[in-house]
Amino acid sequence: MRFDIITIFPEFFGGIFSHGVVKRAIANGLVEIGLRDLREFTHDRHRTVDDRPFGGGEGMVLKPEPLIEAVESLGVAPRADRDTARESVVLLSAQGAKFSQAVARELSALERVVLICGRYEGVDERVNELACDRELSIGDYVLSGGELGAAVIVDATMRLLPGVLGNEDSAAYESFGRPDEEFAGEQDGPPRSTHGAGGLLDYPHYTRPAEFRGLAVPEVLAGGNHDQIRRWRRERALEKTLRNRPDLLEKAELSAEDRKFLERLKSRR
Repeated sequence: MRFDIITIFPEFFGGIFSHGVVKRAIANGLVEIGLRDLREFTHDRHRTVDDRPFGGGEGMVLKPEPLIEAVESLGVAPRADRDTARESVVLLSAQGAKFSQAVARELSALERVVLICGRYEGVDERVNELACDRELSIGDYVLSGGELGAAVIVDATMRLLPGVLGNEDSAAYESFGRPDEEFAGEQDGPPRSTHGAGGLLDYPHYTRPAEFRGLAVPEVLAGGNHDQIRRWRRERALEKTLRNRPDLLEKAELSAEDRKFLERLKSRR
């Protein structure tokens, strides 16, 4: 899979993509990342990429000419002819739809993603209309630019690609992961000791030592009973989701047993 990032700060990504899973994915030929300096597509001696907004207002707006030229230089198909099952152009913007694990899975099915990093007060809307397939935001807050958002999208997306993580299940059994039904028929060997997340937050994790500063690992995790471990983990995932992200419960895959457990939790509040 290839990512191309259009930015006025290409050096921003030097450290981010030089460590950990991203570095290994690049070294193993599973991911390619290209950086395009937006200022290389300007045609004045000041290398101007922004201008004042029509209608007045605060800040400056990224101009359409250099951005469109930058996208065209990458050889992606024009928007009207683009095969969006293979490639996509994404504008990073505070006005975009919220990026999520589900969107990361959609992007991971593509061969190429172009990420345009917004900056200043915004991007000329004609860039969105002429070149972009979607507009994304990584959260309900405003950043100084789209570079951090682009890095987040690359990381969250590429770790879903086959071979990127040491254990393929690492990207499946985690927060916002697949529901149990999607694992049907995939299980070999001993029974699984966890549920698929099905849109919930992940359950709490523990490792050695078994006791630390007076806090012990829950006994059920050391007991070896897979069914009991699965039930405990599911309940703790439900509990953590109810506490930290109750909005996720509205769309999560919940069994009748899950719903009864949640009702008991709510009655204790």
